[in-house]
Amino acid sequence: MATMESLIGLVNKIQRACTVLGDHGGEGMSLWEALPSVAVVGGQSSGKSSVLESVVGRDFLPRGSGIVTRRPLVLQLHKTESGAEYAEFLHAPKKRFTDFAAVRKEIADETDRITGKTKQISNIPIHLSIYSPHVVNLTLIDLPGLTKVAVEGQSESIVEDIENMVRSYVEKPNCIILAISPANQDIATSDAIKLAREVDPTGERTFGVLTKLDLMDKGTNAADVLEGRAYRLQHPWVGIVNRSQADINKNVDMIIARRKEREYFETSPDYGHLANKMGSEYLAKLLSKHLEIVIRQRIPSIIALINKTIDELNAELDRIGRPITADGGAQLYMILELCRAFDRVFKEHLDGGRPGGDRIYGVFDNQLPAALKKLPFDRHLSLKNVQRVVTEADGYQPHLIAPEQGYRRLIDGSISYFKGPAEASVDAVHFVLKELVRKSIAETVELKRFPTLQNDIATAANEALERFREESRKTVLRLVEMESGYLTVDFFRKLHMEPEKKQEKNANPSGPNNDRLNDNYLRRIGSNVNAYIGMVCDTLKNTIPKAVVYCQVREAKRSLLSNFYAQVGRREKERLSAMLDEDPQLMERRTQIAKRLELYKSARDEIDAVAWK
Repeated sequence: MATMESLIGLVNKIQRACTVLGDHGGEGMSLWEALPSVAVVGGQSSGKSSVLESVVGRDFLPRGSGIVTRRPLVLQLHKTESGAEYAEFLHAPKKRFTDFAAVRKEIADETDRITGKTKQISNIPIHLSIYSPHVVNLTLIDLPGLTKVAVEGQSESIVEDIENMVRSYVEKPNCIILAISPANQDIATSDAIKLAREVDPTGERTFGVLTKLDLMDKGTNAADVLEGRAYRLQHPWVGIVNRSQADINKNVDMIIARRKEREYFETSPDYGHLANKMGSEYLAKLLSKHLEIVIRQRIPSIIALINKTIDELNAELDRIGRPITADGGAQLYMILELCRAFDRVFKEHLDGGRPGGDRIYGVFDNQLPAALKKLPFDRHLSLKNVQRVVTEADGYQPHLIAPEQGYRRLIDGSISYFKGPAEASVDAVHFVLKELVRKSIAETVELKRFPTLQNDIATAANEALERFREESRKTVLRLVEMESGYLTVDFFRKLHMEPEKKQEKNANPSGPNNDRLNDNYLRRIGSNVNAYIGMVCDTLKNTIPKAVVYCQVREAKRSLLSNFYAQVGRREKERLSAMLDEDPQLMERRTQIAKRLELYKSARDEIDAVAWK
């Protein structure tokens, strides 16, 4: 079996490591909370500071009137085999304090750094470790003294704030409560006992400490309390005789003070029969022994918590990614795998596995038809414009049979209007694809840790989309130009021209020049051209989407990162490393997880080794 000192010393070591790593919980119980510690609770001027100093054997806590302890002090005592005593603060880890007057000053200064030179409080703890051959292994938490009224300079909520802060510590099931009460006050009015009874009604976690026994009125004593008759606890009460104010003023050594305390109990007619169970030295040993028992009881649950946390940390490391290897070939493989992961997400958007690809169909089903309907054919094929175009096409000689050049010019002019909607469709699909690239990068979990690679992939993908857009623009414009370059002759052969000729003969007895002014004649030309343009519109409504999908969507699915793959394959190892440059916050997060993982694994192994050897 492990010795009491080694087991509690291990707990102290693990708690300190948890403190350094900031592992104080979050969701669920943290390892720090799972390991037992002792919270010192009492009203103002109850003698809390004197009890702590007696246990430590050093005069190191700030003193004064009112609220002196304005921040929790997490005090870890580490028993050493020999050597000089020294103290270390978590906020100054590289500095050793051998002068305990300097420790007192540092506690006061560090308190003021957070609260200012006021009487306000803060729940941010100060962490202090003391290494000495004269202490037992313990973790003690000195909490602000409970009070009933706010004094000048304090907020009205100070009473409630202090109680809430103290409760946040003592409500935890693994917290041992050291309830300090002065003997010269009625135990029924003790703030510490009242609070302990509320959070620990069975008294399993509460130790009662009675201070200031030497200051009771002559002829009275606290034997009823110390023997458990006035207020019974599961654990025995311990009486403490603090140093007198005169001893404090004279800086009487703690070792001498302890000797005087022993002498007081041994010679006291009221407490002599209890002398072997009284005093600060006995209290420290009692707490240490109880801690050992609690720790042994908690070992299975502590190990279970550690194993659960190890699994959670490993899962989080897997989620954010393990550290990157320095091998160039492995880095290239990793980059390509990350690109493929992005490509899979991108294709899922296009194919409907994720939302967004349907917007491309919306361009063809809504945007393109709406744009075609808005084309100004009515204006272009108005009687006035038809007359102008036909007249200009004939030049100085009037047409003899039909205004073929006029027809061709009217058709060319009308078809040119299709270029706008065709190019707009190309651009609309391009912007949808760009947005899908952005969303795909954001949704590719594997890429989140590599902002540089995200930018590189986004740049390469957008460059490819620009190439596809340009090719698509050329293709749809060719489709429009092809409609203009070769007209469908069958359409015009099927037109019934005889009624037109009869109309012309009846309406133009004076000769061909009057034909140009005949509204029916011009209206028929405009109607014929409009019918032909309608046929072309129906054709382009089908062929433009085909061209856009072929040149842009299909190519984006097939070869979005082809050029990027070729470039990456030729890059030097240094360039590959730069591409895998991670987000500094993520790197810091991984480092912290790795440290916590190491802590938990080490804690599990050490607890196993120490607890059962």
